[in-house]
Amino acid sequence: MEKLYSIQEISQKLGIPKDTLRYYDRIGMISPSRDDNLYRKYSRDDLIDLMNIQIMQYADFSLDEIKEKFIGIRKLENIDSDYGEDVALFLDAKNAETRMKITHLKKVSKLLDMVAETLRDFNKESDQKLAEFVLELYKDIRENEPEISKEGCDHNQG
Repeated sequence: MEKLYSIQEISQKLGIPKDTLRYYDRIGMISPSRDDNLYRKYSRDDLIDLMNIQIMQYADFSLDEIKEKFIGIRKLENIDSDYGEDVALFLDAKNAETRMKITHLKKVSKLLDMVAETLRDFNKESDQKLAEFVLELYKDIRENEPEISKEGCDHNQG
């Protein structure tokens, strides 16, 4: 007979608060069985599903994305090719978004390093490099933001 785990055991094993486990059950992310006294009992498959949810959350997937795209995928013997393609395209888009975040964070890290270096050893050269990098960042920011029309700015002037 398969070992079943109590909510307390799962909470301790995976570091997931019991309230979160109850919430996952309520929204259909996980469906543990119930014993005679209606206590939740988690199977090995439930444990694996919960671990996968944690991994996907770590990868910055929302609960809605996880529920929509991945819950139950482990249980499917034959994945429909259209469904597989849909999930693959979703993953490609998520990966592109992640790469954009990485690029952004690398620039932020470089900026912080340059500011700290300039503050530690202020000189004209380090100040100039920082100013050039800040200008480059500002241009990137302005390219990625919608432009405010001149009329909109003039309209607000009193």
